[in-house]
Amino acid sequence: MEGECKVLLDATATTEARKQTTQKVKPSSKLTTALLAFTLCLAAAAAAVLVFNRHAKGPGQDEDSFDLHHTLRQISNVRAAIHLQGEYNPAMTTSVEWKNEVDQSYSQGGLELDNNEIVIPRNGLYFIYSQASFRVSCSNSDTDDTTSKPMVHLSHTVKRWSSTYGNDDTKKSYETILHSVRTACQKTASNDPDQEGNWFSAVYMGAVFNLSKGDRLKTVMEEKMLPYLEDEQGKTFFGVFAL
Repeated sequence: MEGECKVLLDATATTEARKQTTQKVKPSSKLTTALLAFTLCLAAAAAAVLVFNRHAKGPGQDEDSFDLHHTLRQISNVRAAIHLQGEYNPAMTTSVEWKNEVDQSYSQGGLELDNNEIVIPRNGLYFIYSQASFRVSCSNSDTDDTTSKPMVHLSHTVKRWSSTYGNDDTKKSYETILHSVRTACQKTASNDPDQEGNWFSAVYMGAVFNLSKGDRLKTVMEEKMLPYLEDEQGKTFFGVFAL
């Protein structure tokens, strides 16, 4: 009898211990399960955000590569252009001297000024333009002054050298691609002797041409008219830009 009671007491003690263990474990297990579920929700949300961003930027692109490609695209889209300002140089007898990087003149995209000529960097369509402004005087005097005659004709020319012409590079043969002649003035009268017959005239021309890499462009003007060139800003210029 005493043995049976001892067995019953041991069994009862074991059962009570199991209950206490179960009671202690249950809250901990529930907390662990809740934390696991919360972690899975965060992971799912993060995955959704990544998928959305990738879809917005395009497959296989991250933010850095996207910005890099955009910058390179902008650089490649810079069009070749050059704008030169003309100044009278007594040492030059066939044209004005063209200046780059002064006042409003500039160059970009490979077009450059070399030996007073514009050099074309690559094949393509280009718009070529130029203007020469002169100050002449049309008076009633009978002097032999070139700029004091009843009628004065101004001319302005742009010439092109190209290897496509089949010319020898050492000969530098040029062909006229733009040419303009304009009557500058006629006899006039004024109450102010200092202003009598003064006439300001500009010769402008421009057109589109299919040019080749290495082509060279230069201007030609009459030597007798060069001293009367108006070389103030915006009056005499020469330029090219790619289309």
